Amino acid sequence: MIEKIGEFSLEIVNALNLDISAGTAIYISESNRRHMKNRHPWVFDKYCSRLPKILSSPDYVGINSSDGSIEIIKVFSRYIKIAVRIANDGDYYVRSIYEVGKSRVDNSLKNGQLKILTKP
Repeated sequence: MIEKIGEFSLEIVNALNLDISAGTAIYISESNRRHMKNRHPWVFDKYCSRLPKILSSPDYVGINSSDGSIEIIKVFSRYIKIAVRIANDGDYYVRSIYEVGKSRVDNSLKNGQLKILTKP
């Protein structure tokens, strides 16, 4: 089953200079859920229900230089990152969720790979 779990806000589109419209849907499939649960079980169990919130109000966004995925990070008591990638059909899917360290976020901010997303 494929489920729409969020959409790209105008702030994300503008911050990353994406060639898509604000409101472009972000989906998740059962295979994506299985992958996340197998690779990062505790993060998935604790934060999967918060995926819509992470997508709608991230603290940091960026584009991963190694695979082109869109990185969306929300700070709870931990830095939780989700990766969103475009599929062959042209739709965007949440592909992974995991914890990143503060030092990694700080380094990514310094080198310009991540941007602070300011809310209007």
